[in-house]
Amino acid sequence: MAQTQQLGQQLGPFVAVDPVVDRMRALRSAWHPADGVAVFNRVYLTVTEEIGHAIEAGTFEDRRAAATLDVRYLAAVDSLAGGGPAPACWRPLFHYRRHPGVRPLQFALAGINAHIGHDLALAVVDACRDLECAPADLEDEFDRVGDVLVLLEERIREELMPGPDLLELADPLTHLLGCWSLDRARDGAWLAARSLWQLRGLPELAGEFTERLDLSVGLVGRMLLTPLTRP
Repeated sequence: MAQTQQLGQQLGPFVAVDPVVDRMRALRSAWHPADGVAVFNRVYLTVTEEIGHAIEAGTFEDRRAAATLDVRYLAAVDSLAGGGPAPACWRPLFHYRRHPGVRPLQFALAGINAHIGHDLALAVVDACRDLECAPADLEDEFDRVGDVLVLLEERIREELMPGPDLLELADPLTHLLGCWSLDRARDGAWLAARSLWQLRGLPELAGEFTERLDLSVGLVGRMLLTPLTRP
């Protein structure tokens, strides 16, 4: 946990993504490629690298806002490694990471669901506090990050589930993944961020809202990780 906290201190308003990238590359080397968390880690690493390239290329008007990355996924990794709990939104991914009946694409999307549905919403609120602005001031950067995620989701689906063909149309995985939408997850995250910002003066209610958000995103993640083949 100390290592993640140190990363968080480095990820201030003028953050560099290099420390996060280095950490995820180290995890990629340490974990077996078939590990479900390793599958998501590779996806998240790609996302972080793509956003870093976009920042360097000047894609984002406000570099500070676009570069304010959260490290809650890494905090969950550290917490579990130290024998502690993970947030509810991340528990299904870690619990099913070695289940032989869950396919790689399910692991990837379950992690993306936790990152966008829960972590990204909280990251927007944290960024607003750090930059002393309102969520509306970060909406353009939020949308640009979302555009990168959409392109990467399409690439991930193509790499981990080629097709479609007649057999894949009948595959339960096709129907399961049709129940989840990255666009809807982004919309929900933005609404959650705006709601939490409005609740910042009511800490008890904001805490309850955050807890419910964590649980509901975890429930969706559990659905995405439904085993589809026999062990």
